[in-house]
Amino acid sequence: MKTILTICSVLCCLMLQAQTKISGKVTDQKGKPVEGANVFIEGTYDGASSGADGTFTFETDTKGKQILAISFIMFETTRETIAIETYQPHSFQLKASVNALDNVVISVGSFQAGDNSKASVLKPLDIVTTAGSPGNIIGALQTLPGAQIVGESGRLFVRGGESDETQTYIDGIRVAQPYGASANNLPTRGRFSPFLFSGISFTTGGYSAEFGDALSSVLLMSTINEPDQEKTDVSLMTVGLGVGHTKKWEKGSFSINTSYINLEPYQKAIKQDVDWNKPYQSMSGEMVFRRQFKNGLFKLYSAFDYANFDLNQKDINYEDPIRVATQNNNLYVNASYKGNFGANWTLQTGIGYGYSLTKTDLNANFLKDQENAAHLKLKLGKKFSNSIKLIFGGDYFTTDFNENYRQLSNEFKTGYTSNIGALYAETDILLSSDFAVKAGVRGMYSDLIATSVLEPRVSLAYRTNKNGQLSLAYGDFHQLPKQEYLKYTSNFEPEKTAHYLLNYSYNPNGRTLRAELYYKDYANLVKYNTVTPQYSSLFTNNGTGYAQGFDLFWRDSKTFKNLDYWVSYSYIDSKRDYKNYTDKVTPNFIANHTLSIVGKYWINDLRSQLSVTNSFATGRPYNNPNEIAFMNGKTKSYNSLSLSWAYLLSQQKILYFSVSNVLGSDNVFGYQYANSRDVSGQFQRQAIGQPADRFFFVGFFWTISQDKKSNQLENL
Repeated sequence: MKTILTICSVLCCLMLQAQTKISGKVTDQKGKPVEGANVFIEGTYDGASSGADGTFTFETDTKGKQILAISFIMFETTRETIAIETYQPHSFQLKASVNALDNVVISVGSFQAGDNSKASVLKPLDIVTTAGSPGNIIGALQTLPGAQIVGESGRLFVRGGESDETQTYIDGIRVAQPYGASANNLPTRGRFSPFLFSGISFTTGGYSAEFGDALSSVLLMSTINEPDQEKTDVSLMTVGLGVGHTKKWEKGSFSINTSYINLEPYQKAIKQDVDWNKPYQSMSGEMVFRRQFKNGLFKLYSAFDYANFDLNQKDINYEDPIRVATQNNNLYVNASYKGNFGANWTLQTGIGYGYSLTKTDLNANFLKDQENAAHLKLKLGKKFSNSIKLIFGGDYFTTDFNENYRQLSNEFKTGYTSNIGALYAETDILLSSDFAVKAGVRGMYSDLIATSVLEPRVSLAYRTNKNGQLSLAYGDFHQLPKQEYLKYTSNFEPEKTAHYLLNYSYNPNGRTLRAELYYKDYANLVKYNTVTPQYSSLFTNNGTGYAQGFDLFWRDSKTFKNLDYWVSYSYIDSKRDYKNYTDKVTPNFIANHTLSIVGKYWINDLRSQLSVTNSFATGRPYNNPNEIAFMNGKTKSYNSLSLSWAYLLSQQKILYFSVSNVLGSDNVFGYQYANSRDVSGQFQRQAIGQPADRFFFVGFFWTISQDKKSNQLENL
């Protein structure tokens, strides 16, 4: 027994002698103690937590070189190699994690719509619940600062740029034909239904080096990654009907959305200022197929639409109206994959194809436009640490456009084929949770005009306090001239802008404030010496211009119960010498002041949502040939008040009513003048106005789902 006790005593002594004390202190970058940090030897259970003064102590029986790990929420994990036998107590400094929820975020020039976006100013459902937008993505975006109200077009005009200066992307793949068919001075709509999209980013300037061939803006739309459940949506409307269905299985899903629109019954009931022979009709559909893989997600998106209409348009130069009969077929398909591989590598790749065929009868003349366009994309990303991320990749765009115009026995053919290759690289460096830098460069080569360009871009962001930050951005942007010029000649240089932006944003809980100053310097704009671009025109790149201004956005969903509202204001000063202008003047699509007020109020007792939108813009310039000064006229101010009401008949059945321009404001967008003087020596004119004083819409929306709770309120 004595022998056994002796052996046990010796073993205990040996074990006690093998224990080594590890101690020290944990602080942050400012030297303040960090309480509760987890300190341990990797691969063992030996460790302790730091106390209120940041100190820690524990014992270990490991030997030799070991890794001491220190982790704590909001800080990056620190790993340091130590030699157990020679270890001496010392302090460890933790670096604030750049993944912390309150980090600075570079958002200058960008409006995000997404529930998970730190820079979000709109939720996804806002795109379709805004009165006056009637389910049109572009209509909702026109309530944001930086967007101009160009009622006779319906397209997106941003900060002094025409609509062709904005590029549209779906899941990172460019859309070559984003708008539906229309006639001259009649507004069109975006081709895509908002129902299948989870997030939208509207970038008004200074955007990433990942995107190019756009002078002013990019519109980025992302389809839903994974639907929450299987469901069917049915829509019965005064303008048509629609059906949508989503099917899910273990690693994939499929969504389809179809609609038929026929405006003839509506336009027979409601007086129009358009002489229709056959009102607008369309058949359209969209689908998304999704397949989850171990390390990524594959999506196949497809959209098609067929539209036709026939009308008589007045022209001041002709006694009889001009008959315009149009048929348009459009198909868009893209396949994309996004995933990760290796050590912190990401991959995004895809291909998109767009086809458009438009046939138009103009009295006895015939016009046929056909375009095939494709985009190939490859983007790689590497996360080197929580502070440094890099993306790089390339794009290849190809466009084949042909136009055939037949006038009596004469036939004119024009067109072009364009191939653009681009490479880019961009890095995000977060120097601290308060300071971030994004720097990149994009190179582009066009074989059509045999020219290459290099575009540097940089953005900085500094967090001034918990909820506020200041941002700066600069970038060069180039774009090929318009299709209506390239079809006649390729003797061009790329048009160019340089963007300078200063932004302040403040985002306390439930509220958002954004204020942004900007300056855009235009160069190499296209000029020509004829009334309209034509084969005999002399084209040059001698045009110049600028756009400068101030944008303000305020949103508040916290102050008043059940009320969510936002106010946006834009001031712009812009002048251009381009096209056939005789001087540098403000273009006819620019209003110096634009104000939009949007409110949404939930009335619980009535199970209803009321939405109100009022949009105002000062007059736009136009050229009056009866005056000596060029572009000296100005229209009266634009104003439109719109209302919508959504009533829940039951949890899954909704009755929806909306009316645009409730007050019937007679908005005029400009004037068309005669080509020659009348007997009194004056040029007569006719106003370019709205197709109707008001637009009424009534719909019934029914959702059939597994949970028996989902409805389309968020889609109205």
